[in-house]
Amino acid sequence: MSAIAGIYHFTGEPVSAEIGLRLMDEFERFPADRTGTWASEGVFLGCRTRWLTPESVNEELPRKGPHGLAITADAILDNRDALLALFGIEPSRHASVPDSELIVLAYLKWGEASPAWLIGDYAFVIWDESRRRLFGARDHSGKRTLYYHRTAERFAFSTLIGPLLALPGVEKRLNERWLSEFLAITGMVDTADSSQTVYLGIEQIPPGYCFLCEDGRVTLSEYGGRLLPSDTLKLKSDAEYEEAFRDVFGAAVRSRLRSGLPVGSQLSGGLDSGAVASFAALGLREEGRTLHTFSYVPVEGFTDWTPRHLMANEKAFMQATAAHHDNMETHFRDFAGTHPLSVMDFWLGLMEMPYKFFENSYWQKGIFEEASSRGIGFLYNGARGNYTISWGPALDYYSLILKRLQLIRFLRELGAYSRNMGVSRSRVLSVVGAKAFPALQGLTRQAAPKPAEFPMWIHPEFAARTGVFERIAAQGFAVNGQSTLAAADAIEARAKHFTCDSLWNSSGTSFTKLSLRYGVQSYDPTNDLRVIRFCLSLPLDQFVRDGAGRSLVRRSTRGILADEVRLNQRKRGVQAADWLYRIVPVWKEFTDELEAMSKSPLMREYVNMDALRGSIERFKEAPKEESTFDPELRLLMRSLIVYRFLRNHFEGR
Repeated sequence: MSAIAGIYHFTGEPVSAEIGLRLMDEFERFPADRTGTWASEGVFLGCRTRWLTPESVNEELPRKGPHGLAITADAILDNRDALLALFGIEPSRHASVPDSELIVLAYLKWGEASPAWLIGDYAFVIWDESRRRLFGARDHSGKRTLYYHRTAERFAFSTLIGPLLALPGVEKRLNERWLSEFLAITGMVDTADSSQTVYLGIEQIPPGYCFLCEDGRVTLSEYGGRLLPSDTLKLKSDAEYEEAFRDVFGAAVRSRLRSGLPVGSQLSGGLDSGAVASFAALGLREEGRTLHTFSYVPVEGFTDWTPRHLMANEKAFMQATAAHHDNMETHFRDFAGTHPLSVMDFWLGLMEMPYKFFENSYWQKGIFEEASSRGIGFLYNGARGNYTISWGPALDYYSLILKRLQLIRFLRELGAYSRNMGVSRSRVLSVVGAKAFPALQGLTRQAAPKPAEFPMWIHPEFAARTGVFERIAAQGFAVNGQSTLAAADAIEARAKHFTCDSLWNSSGTSFTKLSLRYGVQSYDPTNDLRVIRFCLSLPLDQFVRDGAGRSLVRRSTRGILADEVRLNQRKRGVQAADWLYRIVPVWKEFTDELEAMSKSPLMREYVNMDALRGSIERFKEAPKEESTFDPELRLLMRSLIVYRFLRNHFEGR
């Protein structure tokens, strides 16, 4: 895990030591084992590294190797064994070959196509002296960030935005295009265009892209092609699918267990994190090691207000997962005294931009702090699991087979689902029928209630001036005040998820910067390319079977994951249901700042003040906890994040 930076002068003019050090200065606040720099004619490379894997210990980065290639890298590869074999490296040398050397060998063999052969979390830049060019890439899902600034004379890159803003001639200017998309998209995605940042002139390499800087030109290109397979995997039996799942997923989990540092895992009460932690515990047990699990629970005094099918406190399910393995050491934390307002400035400083995930902000920060205090190297999670290992939306699948008139299968599944969920067949049929035949929805006895819509957040004139709704519509986003990718059903939404790099960019940015701050790198085996490709290749009926959604992971983890978690279909965890309860004691401070925000000239230019003021008036007094996920209350919190950012960086400019 590293923070990297560099400069390339197209004219060949040497990069002064002062400028190189200025580029690296901001990295000094992060824990590291080594800081290194390298310079040649017109080129400077820097790297601040924390050694997390055995092969990275004592690795010198940046470094120049054979064939006139110099590399700086923020990379941990998960297909090392395949690459070592492919390059014919003797087994006796395997443990001493760092990932940066494998990247250089890949570049020598495949050139600009080399990133497509790499599996892991990475951002790297190679100086090819013989060709006088820089080549670099960012991993497929953007788990490591890579920003850049270019002029007619210079190309500079960095893991962070701050070092680029510190360079001579770089002015801090607001990128209204980025801000317009941030405001127009009302869901968790920051922007539709993942090459932009909040600062004009500071761009980033999108997930799954590489760049070539040559002859004063910068060219970006997507590598590796589409993730969606052209063929469906056909095996002989369910048992073979389950065995194949365990093989592929198990290999992904074991990829990071090679770390000599303690290993941790974020653990909720669900299938994804439970499966990740269980496979990790099995792998560590073989070595006599312990898996540390870190879990957020609601603060003392909170009363669960959520509907019966939801649960704000998943502790009983977390304990069931841990009890199933004798080498799990659990850490349950409520992070008392913290809330979204108390950590807002921390996150704005860390992210270097506004953010939307305020509901989870206090406990995500707390878990990384706790893991860091215990010396954890890798912190596992199952963030992508809903689209890979545990995908399987039963009702959408049933609507599909109903539309295809596969009536025998449909009726069998309908009965099994009704029994499993404890709901009547007629109620299930009403919902499925509305999904399958929307035109007939008015004829069904019970139409599905519409979710509350997020208010139109962006100022209409700002939206018109920037043409934002036309832009995000062209990227496939809905423009009706909601932010989801326009999709007819969960099956289409899943396909779009893996073809839209902006969906991957949001989480990658926060995890990169958290890892640098705390010296702990997050790792998601459900996001491993091998796992993604395997899951996307499976027949749909492997994911929904015998009245159970998410069927594949349930069947494949028999004996590995506790049955209380594995077979649970009636309760679903909901995180951060106590965030409103936490800030009620400081409600006066909150509403006072909202009033100040409503008078800000900057906010009046960008935000729909009519909607904002109406929401401020509505929530002048602290609301009941049932308002926790009210769209208008979320609007106020997000607006406050934008306000603080603009006030801190652009007020008076």
